[in-house]
Amino acid sequence: MLVDSASLYFRAFFGVPDSMKAPDGTPVNAVRGFLDMVSTLVTQRRPDRLVACWDDDWRPAFRVEAIPSYKAHRVANPAKNIEETPPGLLPQVPVIVDVLAAFGIPRVGGAGLEADDVIGTLATRAADAGAGPVEVVTGDRDLFQLVDDAREVRVLYVGRGVRNLEVVDEKWLEAKYGVSGGDGYADLAVLRGDPSDGLPGVAGIGEKTAAAMLARYGSLDALMAAAEAGDPKLAPGATKKLLAAKDYVAAAPRVVQVVRDADLPVVDDTVPRTPVDHEAVVALADRWGIGSSITRLVTALSL
Repeated sequence: MLVDSASLYFRAFFGVPDSMKAPDGTPVNAVRGFLDMVSTLVTQRRPDRLVACWDDDWRPAFRVEAIPSYKAHRVANPAKNIEETPPGLLPQVPVIVDVLAAFGIPRVGGAGLEADDVIGTLATRAADAGAGPVEVVTGDRDLFQLVDDAREVRVLYVGRGVRNLEVVDEKWLEAKYGVSGGDGYADLAVLRGDPSDGLPGVAGIGEKTAAAMLARYGSLDALMAAAEAGDPKLAPGATKKLLAAKDYVAAAPRVVQVVRDADLPVVDDTVPRTPVDHEAVVALADRWGIGSSITRLVTALSL
């Protein structure tokens, strides 16, 4: 199980009341929500291996170089490339880091990489080694591109909450988006764009039209080749829109596609059945007033 950590703790912050505070008044709603979500996931899915994947760089330079608008609207401090984050969440992230360390749940990030790239690399490693199934936990649709039934990689999508998670496989992608597999979803994402990430997409081509064109031509590369060749099967209007966005379409895959071969450390990701540092766990529970969430995680891991 590969957990998109930021996706979960942001979701926890906005989904759990901020009335939950530590004894000193520091909010702990994101901490408690994150731990409770992990507990639920571990209880429901029973993974043998577990990694908390981390954003060491939320806006990598290689993506900004490809498309400068990438996440530009979310930059709080341009000089330091700092993401706009709710003030109440900032002090909680180090607490989550400390709790994961005390339990012995590995937290993996990489210089110049987003958590998506960490997940892509670790999922690929596991699939290459035949160590599946691999389950990616996220509220981010971008990671649908990793879905691969043959290699036993699927996404546990928590867009409607952890207790109502959707298991995303190739059949699900076909039914929901009309695309074939994770690669097809990545091509769709390029054409559709994503305003929340500053990706404009191809103007005038919506999700359904994009899916229909990809179904006909099989891939983004084949679709663009058809447009450039003036394929009569492609509507003139669509051809014009695709050619007008030619530079964007050439650059966007570098932004949309996750890295799958990053130089990441090999860690012991065996699920810890008991905390590696019991004293630290107790101290954190007392210090931050998160004893009930700690207890739930202890119970989940020990099952």
